[in-house]
Amino acid sequence: MRSAHRQTWFEGFRLLALLTLVLAGLCIWIAGMRQFEVEGVRMVIRFTARTSLLFFCLAFSASALARLVPNAFTLWQRRNRRYLGLTFAASHMLHAGAILAFAKMDPAGFAMATNLASYIFGGIGYAVIIAMAATSFDRTAAAIGPRAWQLLHRIGGYYLMLQFMVSFGKRIPAMPLYSLFLIPLFAVLALRLIAMAGAKNRQTASAA
Repeated sequence: MRSAHRQTWFEGFRLLALLTLVLAGLCIWIAGMRQFEVEGVRMVIRFTARTSLLFFCLAFSASALARLVPNAFTLWQRRNRRYLGLTFAASHMLHAGAILAFAKMDPAGFAMATNLASYIFGGIGYAVIIAMAATSFDRTAAAIGPRAWQLLHRIGGYYLMLQFMVSFGKRIPAMPLYSLFLIPLFAVLALRLIAMAGAKNRQTASAA
């Protein structure tokens, strides 16, 4: 009974709700440590950038990992990839909220930390996240059709991966430890390419 209860809580929309509440609570706690001043808000921006990276990687690698290394965790990961993806979207909405708070509290500092490219490509990124989140439900996915859904989520996923690489990569010259954040991204890319190659090989073998 206990394992079944635990499984229920860590599946589906309950998983999404639990993770989102935890993330929101941590954001409030982090900002509160600095009396909700600018530095606290900037800490939340950094924190949510990293949690977004985590949940993006979990969602975008789910199918490939379950195919390459099937076990209890990777099968759970694939089964809940929709909710992990929605958690990524929730994390990035918290990230956006912290960015807006930073812009309002410290306009000069915000202007120094941003540029036209960040507005353009960041805006595209948020549009992609909203589109992917909106089509992560059965009705909306059915409304756009399987081919359009697959194109949106595949191309959108790779765009967001590139955005993460650029966002973390540009900080490496000043802070070399930021290179560590590129490791999971390259790992996810490698896993997806290996899984795709394996699927093509199996199709070729079955056709022969």
